[in-house]
Amino acid sequence: MRFPVPVRSLGRPRLLAGLPAGEAEPTGEQVVEIAAAAGIRGRGGAGFPLAVKLHSVADGFVIANGEEGEPASVKDRYLLRELPSLVLRGLELAARAVRAERSFLYLSDPVAAARVRAVASAEIEIVQVPPAYVAGEETAVVRAVGGGPALPAAKPPRPWQSGLDGRPTVVSNVETLAQLALAVHLGPEAYRAVGTDSSPGTFLATLSGAGQTPALYEVPYGMPLGTLVAYHVGSVAKVTGVVAGGFAGGLLPISALALPLTHAAFASAGSTLGCGAFVLLAGDCPVGAAAELARFFDEENARQCGPCVKGSAGIADVLARLMAGAATGEDVERLERWGKGLAGRGNCATPDAVSVLVGSLFRHYRKRVWAHVDSRCTACAAHDFRIRLEEDP
Repeated sequence: MRFPVPVRSLGRPRLLAGLPAGEAEPTGEQVVEIAAAAGIRGRGGAGFPLAVKLHSVADGFVIANGEEGEPASVKDRYLLRELPSLVLRGLELAARAVRAERSFLYLSDPVAAARVRAVASAEIEIVQVPPAYVAGEETAVVRAVGGGPALPAAKPPRPWQSGLDGRPTVVSNVETLAQLALAVHLGPEAYRAVGTDSSPGTFLATLSGAGQTPALYEVPYGMPLGTLVAYHVGSVAKVTGVVAGGFAGGLLPISALALPLTHAAFASAGSTLGCGAFVLLAGDCPVGAAAELARFFDEENARQCGPCVKGSAGIADVLARLMAGAATGEDVERLERWGKGLAGRGNCATPDAVSVLVGSLFRHYRKRVWAHVDSRCTACAAHDFRIRLEEDP
């Protein structure tokens, strides 16, 4: 899978169309009011309301987080490479809203860094770090901007409580800030003209897998996942499952194609929209897919906490042995127990993601898991599941 990827809008382009120059400048208070009225939710993972973050911080700092650690996502790279002025406009608006003393743009992609430096004002400081899955976690962002390692820190406090230099700090995904620029340009009513009441507007979704060329889409919240998948693949007939929300949403069965693309719908399914990335399964064994994801988490965790160092390694080992037909019934029971015990532990959300992954595997594919104890899975033997989007040489 390669990046750059095709980029398309399902419906009239909004975010991908960019913004005209020379519009009226709102006050900081008006920016917060617009963010609240428009209902802008974070596009980086948790879907947290942007207005709440902005309202909670005063006279602190703002950091635009463009470190796209999710290997199945390309939206942040696209925005920073192709629409950097849109992101910077959102960053400037957020800085005005919280009366920020300093503002930063944090990223790892060297191409994006060059594009941003070419158009950024002198007031915005650009911080470039080596790429890593955990480097985009908000406390890792704060530590790196402050001159430390790009590794997660224990919480609380959260950055909005005490961040850079001990001051309140807004850490916001670059797509979220681009959405803020769009909402200020359109106004809250027009911004809410698409999407749903609880998830208004559009978002950027990266689709890969199922033997298709990966692509980036701007889609309205509320569209059924199946509609997006059918547009991408041509037909949902060969799709057998989905890795949802980047890697944080775990595995979902084919029935998930009926879910509307909203935060509430995916939460009710025990998953998450996360960063809006979906890896499609097409005949891939879910156990093999889970093994590949667990291996990624084991390789990419911060190596700071026992749940990551030992928990993810143990889970990855059992799943690898299940793939190879070498696991026992005791291994399967231990796998399920370990998965339940990881949630809420460690400095970052990696143990939570591993827990969701294991839980989703047993929730939707329990019989398939146990079948791997009795015999070698032919689909696993022919395993060719890919999770990483790579750069063109």
